[in-house]
Amino acid sequence: MKKLVIAGLAFAALALSQGRFTDVTKQAGIQFVHNAGKAGKKWLPETMGAGVAFTDLNGDGLPDIVLVNSKDWVPKGRRSLAGLYRNNGNGTFTDALAGSGLDVEMYGIGIAVGDYDNDGKPDIYITALEGDRLFHNLGNFKFKDVTAASGIKNAAFGTSAAWLDYDRDGKLDLFVANYVQWTQQGDLKCSLDGVSKSYCTPESYKGQSSRLFHNLGNGKFEDVTMKAKLFDPTSKSLGIAVLDYNNDGWPDIFVANDTQPNKLYRNLQNGTFVEEALSAGVAFGEDGVARGAMGVDSADYDGSGRAHLIVGNFTNQMLSLYRNEGHGLFVDEAPRSAVGRSSLLSLAFGVFFFDYDLDGWPDIFVGNGHIDEEIGRVQPRIKYAEPPLLFHNVGKGRFEDVSARMGSDLSKPIVARGAAFADFNGDGALDVIVTTNNGPTHLFRNEGNTNGNHWLCVRLQGAKSNRDGIGAVVRVKSPNHSQWQTVHSGSSYASQSDLALTFGLGKDTQVQSVEVQWPSGLNETIRNVRLDKANLIVEGSGTAVVK
Repeated sequence: MKKLVIAGLAFAALALSQGRFTDVTKQAGIQFVHNAGKAGKKWLPETMGAGVAFTDLNGDGLPDIVLVNSKDWVPKGRRSLAGLYRNNGNGTFTDALAGSGLDVEMYGIGIAVGDYDNDGKPDIYITALEGDRLFHNLGNFKFKDVTAASGIKNAAFGTSAAWLDYDRDGKLDLFVANYVQWTQQGDLKCSLDGVSKSYCTPESYKGQSSRLFHNLGNGKFEDVTMKAKLFDPTSKSLGIAVLDYNNDGWPDIFVANDTQPNKLYRNLQNGTFVEEALSAGVAFGEDGVARGAMGVDSADYDGSGRAHLIVGNFTNQMLSLYRNEGHGLFVDEAPRSAVGRSSLLSLAFGVFFFDYDLDGWPDIFVGNGHIDEEIGRVQPRIKYAEPPLLFHNVGKGRFEDVSARMGSDLSKPIVARGAAFADFNGDGALDVIVTTNNGPTHLFRNEGNTNGNHWLCVRLQGAKSNRDGIGAVVRVKSPNHSQWQTVHSGSSYASQSDLALTFGLGKDTQVQSVEVQWPSGLNETIRNVRLDKANLIVEGSGTAVVK
């Protein structure tokens, strides 16, 4: 009996050192429930939604929450609205939706947040089945629909979106991923068992080209998809990652496609792109077949100095972990790692890199959930609701599955879609929010830095560069770590994480330097940063201010 007690204490100590995540949705005051409009017709869009964004909407340094909603196909006397929650700074949120301008019905799917007019207030773009919407931030949690005035027109089953400054002119442009050509009238009948209707795969429908909108200034945008050589009507796109995969200082675009080859667009620095996914090794799976790719993210997970990719795929396809070998070539490391073995039976939507234990190495979070409630009848090993996965980076490019050690809340099966992260309570530990299809949102609080690791949070404010500093590269050097991150919009699935960058420092008690490479071309080194604090760096100031 004594040995059992000792063993139990040892396991508890191990679990504590690894950390845990607690579902604090109710305590935080979040009551949002997604409505997919399901009415038994098994229409394709019902499987998709929806996204979420962590973003500081009022400049107080606290990440707020915006949740995308869909709606009933036929009005039922209820209104299905987005979620807008203001961070109170004490671990709770206040519902700020009423009268905000975001309280309008739409069949929404994805979200991207960026300050397109550089006025210091981040604006919101929502992809929606009947037509995307651009909301200008007026301040004090008030927004105005400026879609028509902006010149943005996209009613093409938009999914994910991302803000980027592809031409580095100091103004944020917008890339929107579009899915397939679907209408209620053109809905097809598909079946898993040959009798009852099930949700069709995208293979049943024609694709749609994604779109690039160039920011002209004065609130106006131009569709430059053709001009930029990005037009591709065969794509069926669900995820976007903006990354500089060849380290030339210009943002490239990776697009995750569902049952079509993924795309990797290299920025030619002249307003155009060239597609290189096939030669780079990221277009297909190892078997040469296009996968059902959903969410995507990019980070340097092994300290090589290069941007790698994680891609969420359909059931029986496992995650893709594309390691950037340099010289334009990637190799999928997932099949020979825990990342592949643990994810084979899951259907991954929201995925991202983040350092949950602040040890200086990016870990991987995966939100899983199938598209059909009845999948278990035809594939008994596959479940509709699936628990999230968490992979701990143990160094040297290796990961271990620590999902079961993160507490019972994170182990509960859910039908996950969008996922994002931020330090919503200011303790340095990165928290996670996950949306579910036709169900409630889950806010998972990272239960603190139990191992005593130090951290550094960096927020950027551009001057010549775009105000959000999107595209800037931040390099942090400490005695035992040398790491970097890029400020980027989009990633995951139809979602966006906080633009603030959190660097885990492990046991290091000082930071030797913080170098910022701004999109404007300015490079500056900051040495007066404060550990275990959020530091604001304004372009050209040469200093950091705790905020």
